[in-house]
Amino acid sequence: MQEETHVVAGKIFKKRFDKRAMSPAVSTVILTGSIVTILGVALVFANDFLQSKTAESEFSSAKQFMRTVGLQIDDVAWMVGRTETIRYSNKYGEVVVEPSTLNYTVYVKTVGSSTYEFFASYEVGVILFNVPTSRYSVTNGYWEPISPSHNDALTLKGTSAPVVRVFAVEKMPMYDGSYIRVVVAPAIRTLFSTINTSSSSTYYVKLYLPVPTLGEAPRLSQSITLTGKSFKANTISSVTSVNVTVSFPRGSSPENFDNFFFNFPSLSEVIDVPPGYSDTLLEFYASEVTVEFGINY
Repeated sequence: MQEETHVVAGKIFKKRFDKRAMSPAVSTVILTGSIVTILGVALVFANDFLQSKTAESEFSSAKQFMRTVGLQIDDVAWMVGRTETIRYSNKYGEVVVEPSTLNYTVYVKTVGSSTYEFFASYEVGVILFNVPTSRYSVTNGYWEPISPSHNDALTLKGTSAPVVRVFAVEKMPMYDGSYIRVVVAPAIRTLFSTINTSSSSTYYVKLYLPVPTLGEAPRLSQSITLTGKSFKANTISSVTSVNVTVSFPRGSSPENFDNFFFNFPSLSEVIDVPPGYSDTLLEFYASEVTVEFGINY
C-alpha cells in the first residue's frame, strides 16, 4: 500500500494506491466472459430440454398414430384389394415391420376324441414405431397397454374387439438397438354365434387373424399403406373344444421378441363349446395384409 500527501488550504489530504486492485478494463473482460459462459450453459440446457420435450410429444403422437394403424388393419384385412394410407410426421422415429415374431396355433377336440389335434398355424409379423432412447426414454422394462386397455385373455372377444394389440414397450438390450417402441401386434378376435332351424341348431366359433407382411418400402414420404392381399378360411365341424396358443419364433437372445416384450396374459386359451347343439363349427379366417412405407399415390 502506498500513500501520497497533499496540502490544500491548510488541510492535509492523503491518497492511497492499492497495487492489488484491477483496472476497470480487466474487470469488464472477466465479467463479460462469465456472462457468456453462463449464457452458453443455459442455451445448451434449453436446447436439450426443447429436444426432450419434442421427442416426448412425438412419442405421444406415435401412440395415437399406431392406434389408428391398428384400426385400419381391421378395415382392410377382410376385403381383398382394399387399401388405406395413413400419414404421420416424426423427427426421430422410424416405422418398421419385424416378420415372424408371433406364431398362433390352433388345436381342436372333436366329437369322439379325447385329445387335441392340430388344426391350423400362422406366423405373423408386428409393426414397430421405434424412437431411439437417446432422444426419449422412460425406463428399461416399461410396458403400457394402449389398445385394448384390458389385457385379460389371449384372444379378444366380441364384434367390437380389435384384431391387434397396441402397446408401448422399452426393453433393452435388443438386437436392433436401444429403442422405446410403440407396437402393433396381431391378435385373434373370437366371435360366437348360433343358427337355429326347425330341425337343428349349429354353434359357430369364429376366429379372425390379420397377417401383416412387408411390401415395398421406398420411404418417399412418412406414410404407411395397408392393403388386403389375400384371405383364407379354415373350417372344421363337430368341435367340442378349441385350444389357441401363441409362441415366439424369435424370442431367444439376442432378438428377445419374447413374452417379456409382448406381455400376453397367458400363452394359451381353451374355448369349450357348450353342449346341446346339433353341430358345432369352427371357422378360422386369416388375412394377409401388406405393409408398405412411403409409397406416393
